[in-house]
Amino acid sequence: MEQRKTTCVRDCPDACAIVADVDDGRIVRLGGDPDHPVTRGFLCYRTNAFLAKGPPRLATPLVREGDRLVPASWNHALDFAARALLRIKAESGPAAILHYRSGGSLGLSKHVVDYVFERFGPVTTKRGDICSGAGEAAQLADFGRCDSHDLADLVNARHVILWGKNPVISGPHVVPVLREATARGAKVALVDPAWHEAARFSEVHVQPRPGGDVALAMAVAHALAEIPGGVDARAAEYCDHWDRFWQLVRSRPLAAWCREADVGEVAAVDLARRLADRPCAIQVGWGMARRANGGAIVRALDALGAVSGNLGIPGGGVSYYYARRAAFDTSFATGAAARTLCEPTLARDLAAARDPPIRAAWITAGNPVAMLPDSRAMVRALSKLELLVCVDSFLTDTARLAHVVLPHPTFLEADDVVGAYGHHYLGRARPLVAPPDGCRSDFDIAAEMARRLGLGDLLGDGLEAWLARIAAPRLAPAGICLADLESRYVKSPVAETVLFADRVFPTATGKVQLMDTPGPSGPKATRERPLLLMALSTRHSQSSVWSGAADGLLPCTVHPDSAPGIADGEPAWLESALGRIEVTCRHDPRQRRDVALVPKGGHLADGRCANALVAGAITDLGEGGALYDQPVRLVRCEEVAPAV
Repeated sequence: MEQRKTTCVRDCPDACAIVADVDDGRIVRLGGDPDHPVTRGFLCYRTNAFLAKGPPRLATPLVREGDRLVPASWNHALDFAARALLRIKAESGPAAILHYRSGGSLGLSKHVVDYVFERFGPVTTKRGDICSGAGEAAQLADFGRCDSHDLADLVNARHVILWGKNPVISGPHVVPVLREATARGAKVALVDPAWHEAARFSEVHVQPRPGGDVALAMAVAHALAEIPGGVDARAAEYCDHWDRFWQLVRSRPLAAWCREADVGEVAAVDLARRLADRPCAIQVGWGMARRANGGAIVRALDALGAVSGNLGIPGGGVSYYYARRAAFDTSFATGAAARTLCEPTLARDLAAARDPPIRAAWITAGNPVAMLPDSRAMVRALSKLELLVCVDSFLTDTARLAHVVLPHPTFLEADDVVGAYGHHYLGRARPLVAPPDGCRSDFDIAAEMARRLGLGDLLGDGLEAWLARIAAPRLAPAGICLADLESRYVKSPVAETVLFADRVFPTATGKVQLMDTPGPSGPKATRERPLLLMALSTRHSQSSVWSGAADGLLPCTVHPDSAPGIADGEPAWLESALGRIEVTCRHDPRQRRDVALVPKGGHLADGRCANALVAGAITDLGEGGALYDQPVRLVRCEEVAPAV
């Protein structure tokens, strides 16, 4: 038995340091590295369970013959793809080819694939974001930078407001830090329309209507101004649009803002008192940005942190995202594109593309059928392509449609570097075991394709040299080399323990840019469809690959009053304007009456994909995905029918 170490590169904020027991070339146990400052010896449930419940691996390339995907040699599969790409480029130009790269792996080497397609074209790529785009755009607008206080700085807080954040599920390594903070006297408040596990260790749980967070933030600001010392006396010096922000706050009385948020005035005043009792840290969940007014929501929270004096002080801050790429240099991939298609509306944009139409797509680290809105429209759009190449470890919903499927190593076999978006530590991913003989990494596939596409030995220096190229420009000046990421735990040298400690911001004026308009209104359910759908991460489910095999119908959790005539545990249809899926109704009186909660990451092929019900729509900033704005209803079915 041998112990080996790696870093998880999956799409998760924690980028855990993994310790594995390996016996005769086989991984028999996974655990967290107890020496890592964030991982602290434990992994999330989804990674702990990966060895036991993973779907069948792909171990040989597949090429479509008629209606079937059949095994093929690597040479045949790559030649097949290269001939089609060269032909389509010659006939229609590189804009007819889409390279879609998503976050299935956060390894920085994936940018090399972008580089190859830039040099081949540049081809069409995606823009926007389905995860955190609106929030990142908001913080860039407000602060000129989207980053967070050091995770360990939470222990300095007197109060922590978890605004739309469930660290138990979506960032479990935040929980020990919160426990340390509460042991030192910190008080935790939760703001979220959904009841979830974080409510168990929060003093209060405020449940605004979905998307009512801007109104709630305005109410809190209203109350803050009435608390002696609640508004920082110096804040006007480092904030632009000061008067216009307060005009917005006072454009309605506190009671009116609270009515819009569907929250009692006492709750708004309580949150204001916490902010006034500095330091108070606002931890913003990524789901805040997944509404049509997502940018405005995060801007409102930024403003609360600024005017209350909680920016630039230990134990404070408005922490949304950690700049995971800041310590690395991927500028060799410039982002050049023949054109771009918006990711949240990709199904529609693919079908509508003209002059030229999209004829081919290459999918890297993604499963757009399950990940993106309007899944069935995505199936229709991808099915019309002349060439669809999918690089993956598993036969996903997208891979099932492909003409060529190229098997890829899993995160346990990755060779890469990674930054986290839940803390500031950097990681080196090393293969715990060799992948199956039939699997190749994105880097190796890109190198082979470059040669076939007439780009010669474009990546001839090899992976290690490219990783050093990615790491050296920003790490070397701090005396850090690539080998250090493997031998010790390294924090990003460009990260700050306390962000904006000098109260100077990298905006055009050097000041915080306070919001002065409320932005678009939040989502509204309808009489016909009175619930708003929220697909949330669970212990078992986060993405289509992580979720594993289906186990019965998709559970849908609602308040009992929101499921009239449908008993707890009874099957029902969950319907939107786009269609329906069969679910198991679950009653939970702790939930609001206007939300329907389902697990994120289900497979379309299993009838468990929530995105089949969600229309493609963008947020107010950043072209993010407004994923949580979809009105739905539950309809009783007398007998269980096959899932749609």
